[in-house]
Amino acid sequence: MGGGVTEEDPHGDPAGGPEGGPPDPPDWQREFAEEARAERPDLARLCLLIGAVADPSVTRHDLDGAEIELDRLAGLVPYATRVTGDWPGALAALLGRREGFEGVPADYQRLESSLLHEVLRRRRGLPILLSVVWMEVARRAGAPVYGLGLPGHFVVGFGDPADLCLADPFAGGRAMTGADAELLVTSATGEALDRSMLRPAEPGAIVLRVLNNIRAWAAPRPERSGVALWAVELALLLPSHPARLRYERAELLVRRGDFLTGAVEMEAYARVMDAVDPEAATTIRRRALAARARLN
Repeated sequence: MGGGVTEEDPHGDPAGGPEGGPPDPPDWQREFAEEARAERPDLARLCLLIGAVADPSVTRHDLDGAEIELDRLAGLVPYATRVTGDWPGALAALLGRREGFEGVPADYQRLESSLLHEVLRRRRGLPILLSVVWMEVARRAGAPVYGLGLPGHFVVGFGDPADLCLADPFAGGRAMTGADAELLVTSATGEALDRSMLRPAEPGAIVLRVLNNIRAWAAPRPERSGVALWAVELALLLPSHPARLRYERAELLVRRGDFLTGAVEMEAYARVMDAVDPEAATTIRRRALAARARLN
């Protein structure tokens, strides 16, 4: 698979080009947009396409290899689990203990911890990416699995969501009770667990959260503004996303020296804000003017 993550052009392998000319590189962002808008988006593919945008050394062969690895892991889940129903125990034994998938605090400082192909290679990642591995392996093995985006921590659940049969992939698959989930939420937010937090997460919401993590990683690293930019651009391709991401993209463009495009996008966002928050719209227009002034 691909090596280190850089900010270079996110293209990898040949996809066939004009006769006699160099092959066209794959358009990973276009493929991401198409998958995101599919009737039933494929979570693993969306996460792998994020990795392809992030890492220019990734090829289509690498993406296929990651899918094959998920299939391989699913094939190792004991068939008897379909009868016993002990999916959390079987997956903790396989993915946590045998295969070594788990997280450590240092993983929060690595961009690779948010890239599925790297998580499959390193067996390390953020809670949400480790949960994606669990979900994709479990789904392929026939488990009734879902993701649960608790505040501050992502976990997986099995069966009827009302039963709260949960596991924490970041902790190697440690079983969680409802009380554990409530304690986790209270620790992260200072508030009690709300039943709305227990709704299974849809693929689009999971992918948006992955991209939010990448943006949060890049935010204190000005030299990685390119990472923040592609993460915002991918988030904007999702059918449902916060409107403010348009303004965030404009700010990033200005920060990276594309003053004109950033100013134009700020002005477009200000027009949207006119009907919602006229005062904020005025402030955004001032920033657009300041960006244009930097062209002189």
